[in-house]
Amino acid sequence: MSRARGGSRKSSTAPRPYEFKDPSFRRSLSLLRAFRHEQDDPEACYSLLAQDAADQVEAYDGPLAGRTVVDVGGGSGYFTEEFRRRGADAFLFEPDPTELGEKPPDSTVIADGYLLPLRDAAADVTFSSNVLEHVADPQTFLSELIRVTRPGGLIYVSFTNWLSPWGGHEWAPWHYLGAERARARYRRRTGKAAKHTLGENLFAVHIGPTLRQVRARDDVTVVSARSRYWPFLAETVVRAPGIREVATWNLLLILRRCPP
Repeated sequence: MSRARGGSRKSSTAPRPYEFKDPSFRRSLSLLRAFRHEQDDPEACYSLLAQDAADQVEAYDGPLAGRTVVDVGGGSGYFTEEFRRRGADAFLFEPDPTELGEKPPDSTVIADGYLLPLRDAAADVTFSSNVLEHVADPQTFLSELIRVTRPGGLIYVSFTNWLSPWGGHEWAPWHYLGAERARARYRRRTGKAAKHTLGENLFAVHIGPTLRQVRARDDVTVVSARSRYWPFLAETVVRAPGIREVATWNLLLILRRCPP
């Protein structure tokens, strides 16, 4: 369901009320409606998504107040600012300056997720929303997120899997017919080149291999593997091989860093 990492923030507004049960049809419908206006109202779309993500972090790890949160690849900073509104010491690390928008959060660092300028175990929570499908080496990226998380700390990783209806991002769902065909159709329909190119800034990441790689590690435990947006049975759908590659929409991994 998610198309981008953070949108382009024009101005900071007060947080909007958000009291939806997760998972629920009401929550999923609200997020879907917000995504439909991603281009014309990114402020509303990404503010809502940030509130939802912060609620998920707190559901698994308690209040964010006083915690150190590292947001890796958070675009223009909606997630970072939401974490700060909840009392966290939150910091944005973004590799692409063009993603930062007009006014990124204070103390934003331009840094590659493969090599974060942080000491080991620096963060209580390490957060990455819809970035994994944009990196060529997901295992190295995940290893770096884990490295900077303290023992007992939480790692939140969400990504759009390739066979999801949203896997092709702006040229979805035509990616099912092939990436180049989908990109060509996008250009014909919009008159402009697609933002994403398979093998350059978008990669075919699948749920099964990702779960096997994470579960094989001895430095994290998997707290939850679930659909980020699915309105019911969010963990059950991920347990169904084959079906999960299409039906999950977006995989959310909640990991806990193991003691050394």
